[in-house]
Amino acid sequence: MIRGSIVAIATPMKRNGVIDWESLRTLVKFHLENNTDAIVAAGTTGETTTLNLEEHFKVIRTIVNEVNNKIPVIAGIGANSTSEAVNLTKSAKKAGAHSGLSVTPYYNKPTQCGMLDHFKEIASVGLPIIIYNVPKRTGVDIYNETILKLSEIKNIIGIKESSGDLERAVELIEKLKYKDFALYSGDDSTACEFLLSGGHGVISVSSNIVPKKMHELCIASIEGNIELAYKINKKLMPLHYALSIESNPIPVKWALNKMGLVKKGIRLPLTWLANKYHSTLLKTLQLLEVLK
Repeated sequence: MIRGSIVAIATPMKRNGVIDWESLRTLVKFHLENNTDAIVAAGTTGETTTLNLEEHFKVIRTIVNEVNNKIPVIAGIGANSTSEAVNLTKSAKKAGAHSGLSVTPYYNKPTQCGMLDHFKEIASVGLPIIIYNVPKRTGVDIYNETILKLSEIKNIIGIKESSGDLERAVELIEKLKYKDFALYSGDDSTACEFLLSGGHGVISVSSNIVPKKMHELCIASIEGNIELAYKINKKLMPLHYALSIESNPIPVKWALNKMGLVKKGIRLPLTWLANKYHSTLLKTLQLLEVLK
């Protein structure tokens, strides 16, 4: 089981939207040097919805090769078509991913039974699967009762819970606490409480900017060091909020650019961070002393 801080890594691009492969490798090295515990490649923060299939798997392969077995690489494999998700999973397995992160089918709003069968089909490929529940983006919510059923299926190894409902997450943790099923927060602002309640890690946007601090937060929380966990969390909370000032990954790519790690590039329909938010995010970065 992967534990700790898992970065949902951004995909660097040039001004014309072409992927910047050199900067992607630089980002991976940055995370290896700063104690990130695992990397999600081609996830939501990686702008997977605007990558074509060739780019999608080149991103995964590039990260797998650069990591060179030092930490696990989790591949984004979600789709609202079950057959497409199965094919993505097969390709991710071939690319050498440790596991796959599969979002609930978006837009078409399947029933709980539909989602149960959807994830069964994906798991049949043989790659370990982490379910990703993010109702605000997908328009569909997978219930705890369905997750409990899915936890019984071979190759379904965990869930990224991004509903933001901490009470519900804690209920799930309690019901699964004696099972070998990974429970990851997908919400940086509530991750500390999630981990202190028995969660195993966080799939994090903030880890793009402060990987070492997010790793330290996770370790302190998992080990039950409440005082240290709250101290770190209090310092990071302004960043968690600042990185949601516009749609993800707009703020995080702007911040990475200011840190000198990526060029100024993002794909439509996403746009570069609006000028009115620059000072807010800049002040947050300065407070955290992450700027060169």
